[in-house]
Amino acid sequence: QVQLVESGGRWVQAGGSLRLSCAASGGTFAARAMGWFRQAPGKTREFVAAISWGGGTTDYADSVKGRFTISRDNAKNTMDLQMNSLKPEDTAIYYCAAKVTLDTRRYYSRADEYYYWGQGTQVTVSS
Repeated sequence: QVQLVESGGRWVQAGGSLRLSCAASGGTFAARAMGWFRQAPGKTREFVAAISWGGGTTDYADSVKGRFTISRDNAKNTMDLQMNSLKPEDTAIYYCAAKVTLDTRRYYSRADEYYYWGQGTQVTVSS
């Protein structure tokens, strides 16, 4: 069983930056694609960014392109999300997700494609 733990969420003013991290532990050795999703109050969970096991391919939601950067360090079993130029509409609980995959170059952008989820970390951006 894979455990995912997010960290780094906090309150920040609009225009500021945050770096979220996701630490993975447990489970057998396997290639895992990973992603970030978020859920704002009263809204459904939405895709933010995804990265392949190898880290060479990534995908972003249009709303965060150019502002957010996803990265991973497989040696440390961690994945990060660098968020710049934050806006109030970025306020949400951010979730880390992982999926075992046979294609190390593939990323996944739908929540229903992921099996493992973290508990989330709150990001609040004030105007």
